Amino acid sequence: MNQRQNQFWKTKTLQDMTSAEWESLCDNYGICCLHNVKDEKTGKIMHLAVSCQYLNISTCRCLIYECRNQIAEDCIEISPDKVGQMNWLPYTCAYRSVVEGRELEWWHPLVSGDPNTVHKAGISVRDKVVSGTHVHPDDLKLFTDGE
Repeated sequence: MNQRQNQFWKTKTLQDMTSAEWESLCDNYGICCLHNVKDEKTGKIMHLAVSCQYLNISTCRCLIYECRNQIAEDCIEISPDKVGQMNWLPYTCAYRSVVEGRELEWWHPLVSGDPNTVHKAGISVRDKVVSGTHVHPDDLKLFTDGE
């Protein structure tokens, strides 16, 4: 049975998922790997159009994923016990969707069966951001995610 047929995210809690199931929930659109700032007046988190230096902005995958927490000190690990408090995650994030009891979006690879649907739908940061290794702080601009 493939993962499209086995819709585990509808029947399991995040804590009951296997490591592979948890990892497969990741949308791979890269928004969680963007630098962000908090608006002091509204408290809203604003994503900048600059990614972590370790995000491959073409594939939207981390270049150091397995050891990211040892190398990238400011990398925030998304885990089943923390995801419910991570209100900065985009509304469309699969982890957030599952916690909030919503369906995964049509473009999510577990729904579409195609890992490129997230890019084809224009949801990922591909072609929308630059790597933090190539940006002067004065050149930052806000990345709007449609919310």
